[in-house]
Amino acid sequence: MTSTIASPVATQANPLAGAILDTLIHRIGKDAQAARPHDWLAATILTMRDDIIDRWMASTKAAHAAGAKRVYYLSLEFLIGRLLRDAIANLGRTPEVAAALASLDVDLAEIEEIEPDAALGNGGLGRLAACFMESLASLDLPAYGYGIRYVNGMFRQRIDDGWQVELPETWLTHGNPWEFERRESAYFIGFGGEVIGTEDGAVHWKPAEAVEAVAVDTPVVGWRGKRVNTLRLWTARAFDPIHLDAFNAGDYSRALAGQLKAETLVRVLYPADSNPAGQELRLRQEYFFSSASIQDIVRRHIQYFGDIRTLPDKAAIQLNDTHPAVSVAELMRLLMDHHDVGFDEAWKITQGTFGYTNHTLLPEALESWPLPLFERLLPRHMQLVYQINARLLREARKSGTDDRAIAAISLIDEGGERRVRMANLAFAGSHSVNGVAALHTDLMKQTVFADLHRQFPGRINNKTNGITPRRWLQECNPGLTALIREAIGPAFLDDTNRLADLLPFAEDAAYGERFAAVKRSNKVALAQHLRDVTGVRIDPDAMFDVQIKRIHEYKRQLLNIIETVALYDQIRRHPERDWTPRVKLFAGKAAGSYHNAKLIIKLANDVARRINADPSVGPLLKVAFVPNYNVSLAEKIIPAADLSEQISTAGMEASGTGNMKFALNGALTIGTLDGANVEIRDHVGADNIVIFGMTADEVAAKRAEGYVPRAVIEGSPELRQAVDAIRNGVFSPDDPARYAGLMDGLYDHDWFMVAADFDAYASAQREVDARWSDRAGWNGCVIRNVAQMGWFSSDRTISEYARDIWGVM
Repeated sequence: MTSTIASPVATQANPLAGAILDTLIHRIGKDAQAARPHDWLAATILTMRDDIIDRWMASTKAAHAAGAKRVYYLSLEFLIGRLLRDAIANLGRTPEVAAALASLDVDLAEIEEIEPDAALGNGGLGRLAACFMESLASLDLPAYGYGIRYVNGMFRQRIDDGWQVELPETWLTHGNPWEFERRESAYFIGFGGEVIGTEDGAVHWKPAEAVEAVAVDTPVVGWRGKRVNTLRLWTARAFDPIHLDAFNAGDYSRALAGQLKAETLVRVLYPADSNPAGQELRLRQEYFFSSASIQDIVRRHIQYFGDIRTLPDKAAIQLNDTHPAVSVAELMRLLMDHHDVGFDEAWKITQGTFGYTNHTLLPEALESWPLPLFERLLPRHMQLVYQINARLLREARKSGTDDRAIAAISLIDEGGERRVRMANLAFAGSHSVNGVAALHTDLMKQTVFADLHRQFPGRINNKTNGITPRRWLQECNPGLTALIREAIGPAFLDDTNRLADLLPFAEDAAYGERFAAVKRSNKVALAQHLRDVTGVRIDPDAMFDVQIKRIHEYKRQLLNIIETVALYDQIRRHPERDWTPRVKLFAGKAAGSYHNAKLIIKLANDVARRINADPSVGPLLKVAFVPNYNVSLAEKIIPAADLSEQISTAGMEASGTGNMKFALNGALTIGTLDGANVEIRDHVGADNIVIFGMTADEVAAKRAEGYVPRAVIEGSPELRQAVDAIRNGVFSPDDPARYAGLMDGLYDHDWFMVAADFDAYASAQREVDARWSDRAGWNGCVIRNVAQMGWFSSDRTISEYARDIWGVM
């Protein structure tokens, strides 16, 4: 980018260039000669924003005029990534913007790269919410997303000597040109205090403390700009930002304590809840955003429709996992305490309004709160939980439910420390409860919600997740998009099911070679990025074998690393064999308090350091852990991947969406029959995916029968060699005992079935090698994957929600 003064002739010939330059001068306060890349980025966003605002206002007015029912999507995460590329692509203005900037000597791709990722999420839950918001707008459905405007997100990950280091995300340091503060949409959020009864039987909650929730709105642009919806995020303020008497007395900490407490609510995503203070902050956050959102929804409904009793007819509230489950009690509180609705009618309204999406079968992720904490912070809500629970249990008892099932259904866990079960509250308070993949939904009925399912047999349904093809094909992989368009025309841009028209080209060897050339170009770009970021040199002609996702033991990055160690040993022992060159890529964040997950990151880096420095394996095997995984990094890695690792312990991954993104971009999946892998296999065909390992039923049976992992490890020479090498410090000479505990865990219990599935996984990897050696066959296979991925669009998922749950289509 050069810093020349823009030509008046150029700006006159290109009105958009003139508009960008005018914005630069009059809103940024720079001329073209002084402007830096971040100035051009801001000027471009603000200029394009004007078009978006016009569409945004038109969308809102049309919904109001039509009296349309709105969808409200409550999520603790929205992993929206960068917005400029997404917005102008959905408006169909990318070539126009690129040309306008080029006339000003500015490269659009260069300024897109410096836009910070919004630090509003961490993993699949947040990215799904972002895909859903984009699809809601693309399908012209009026909707609001509700969440928290995190100042520092979860954390920015740095790798120091192989260890994860958590640093604050600073995405808001220089402001956010996409957001609009709505100071008129501000709400009182109380905590603690007491509930006081009146003579007429009414109750009044008097909180001991309060903060103000203030709305900050971001426009969400749908495909072809047909609708612009709203992502409304809440920030917190103290009602008295400074106590002047304390300040003047020199007690500055007490003077600012209220503001600090408010700011803490919106500072960090997922504060560690391994200690009482962290648990309290997490519950405060969840109530803060839930209460503000429900108050806003009720206020809007009263404003436009008058009668609170029609709320289910005009509002569909979807709870994205258990984090916003306290919304059920909050709506009951508002209906009963502020709108004089009786309990029975309030409960009917509440159930008619809410839907609940479950994303996990892991007990620790089905949130529950110590009863004393919940009652201290939310005393009125505790009363309502007891009242709801009494109704629930009486109905269950009338239907003949036994004591064991009564205990499982109850909103209060009475085993040991008494706790409020948020998943049960969400289930009871919703008319629809959905899983996010066929297998996950079936397991919900059989495991965590078995007794609630028997009590409410029609309530659980399936809505398999999807991804937006705009971001995850058209924007992140323009080369592949152009190649597909050349083959089958542009219809797939509006209807991803038309990707099936690509199927005949899987048999066309020449087209397969062109497909491979696009893939290689993406790999060259990624190789350069990795060299810049990690210093590792990788060969773009090697197979890029990729596992990028949140680091968790059930996702089994450890299985991948151990097999990498075994492969390393085999290559050294048998250099005469025709090995497939591989680049093993890992990325993902571990929760700050999750010891084993952080240790797995360190192990991946230790293994990488040893293998990458060993000339005996040369170009045959490289390993890299890429730091600070986020949406923008995924947009670089996924189009370059050859092999997609989806290897979670069967029965533990709800769905996955990374598996869909990889397949859509022409990667072969190696995975277990878990989550949406089952449906991907059904769509792409068993010959176009590599499935290994135990099924969910087999995992459950093995645990029940008394699985002995030590015998399995000792019976597998390759596995034992790899585990013992790691355990004995081969990859950690500076601390030989570093991984002893991690490896002993495999010998002693192996809950996640790493040892049990190892031989099957290793065998599947050798099958992948054989497939790679047949390049024409490989190309045909991955083209079939792309062609059959249309069903996994989030447009299909949202259409199902809209028809079956929300009643808006």
